[in-house]
Amino acid sequence: MSDSGFWNFSLRLYGEPKVAAACIDLQEHLGVDVNVLLYVLYAAHHGRSLDDEAIDRIEATVREWRTEVVIPLRAIRRRLKEPIGVFEPRLTSDLRDEVKRIELASERLQQDTLESELPVAIIAGLAPHVDDVARQNLLRYLRRLGSPNDAAVATILTAFHAR
Repeated sequence: MSDSGFWNFSLRLYGEPKVAAACIDLQEHLGVDVNVLLYVLYAAHHGRSLDDEAIDRIEATVREWRTEVVIPLRAIRRRLKEPIGVFEPRLTSDLRDEVKRIELASERLQQDTLESELPVAIIAGLAPHVDDVARQNLLRYLRRLGSPNDAAVATILTAFHAR
């Protein structure tokens, strides 16, 4: 996998205090694809404002991968936290760690594909105020899925602004 500006951006933002929890909250309650959420913010980081068509393209690019690979891997990883018959978590922890590593690799591949298939320079128009664009891009994506948790949105945008 290449050295990716998007991946590096994601690691920095996701690593900010409370951002991971906010992203997971949005994933659990709205069905957010965290990589898409990070990508709309990455576009804003580059001063790119996304319209509905651009978000549709982003979603369409990763939908099948997310459904067929990322979500099943996540489900297996989570399932391995609990006993499965006589297989206690202490017996399956190494397997769970390996599934987690593979899940992360699948998300990295999703990000690399987004960055190569839909470079931010071609999917969006330039906008002058990066923080305003971040809010606009994020809310445009989230509102397609439902009513987002305001606290989670505020946490993510505060971390974005502080980057």
